Amino acid sequence: MNAAKHAAIRAYYGTSFSVWGRQHWWPAQSRFEVIVGVYLTQNTAWTNVEKALHNLRKARLLTISGIRRTPLGELEQWIRPSGYFRQKAARLKTFVRFLDERYGGSLARMFAQPTADLRDELLSLHGVGPETADSILLYAGNHPVFVVDAYTRRILERHGIFSGTASSSAHSSPANRSSAKYEEIRLLVESALSSTPTPQPKLGRNTLSQSWHWATGIMSSTFAHECGQTHCAGPSFQRNAWFDCRRG
Repeated sequence: MNAAKHAAIRAYYGTSFSVWGRQHWWPAQSRFEVIVGVYLTQNTAWTNVEKALHNLRKARLLTISGIRRTPLGELEQWIRPSGYFRQKAARLKTFVRFLDERYGGSLARMFAQPTADLRDELLSLHGVGPETADSILLYAGNHPVFVVDAYTRRILERHGIFSGTASSSAHSSPANRSSAKYEEIRLLVESALSSTPTPQPKLGRNTLSQSWHWATGIMSSTFAHECGQTHCAGPSFQRNAWFDCRRG
């Protein structure tokens, strides 16, 4: 069963890479800016994040020391355009405090840790779920993890690669079921990509994950409307030589 799913995922990746190529996402001038952007993009559009990042950059606060020294109330106002600004300001402070206490304020030391260990540490921080932790690992730390977002789930479910139901207990909480579903998809894609030949010899597994994750976003946002159904993640294979859009 997994062999067929792996083959489908590899085919999907190969097609998307041939069209869009390597994507240089996350847009940022430093690894710490990536991390700030990951926090700020929670529950909001990227255009709002850009406004908040612009504020921080203009105030010369888009650094570890800048976040560290800025009073919480002031930080809230700088990132206000991103929404949920009080929660996000507190979470940024929590991350910097964690970085200081655990790694002496060094991102290099933090990202030198084994992926699984660092992932567990990030998940232990308030306000950090699997998608946030994996985005930090992949885009700021170049760790070979796959980020599962709504686009990914929609595409895999729509094309029968993932059923949409996690194999956790029916009596578990919605949050636990959602987490289990995330992990099933993440491990499935990571396993498939681990045996995928890199399109270019110098591309590492982290680049595979970055390109595949970004391609699913492009695919969904570009083509979701094309087949006339809001729940559809992709266009008709016959019209666009992509993937068969199974209309229920």
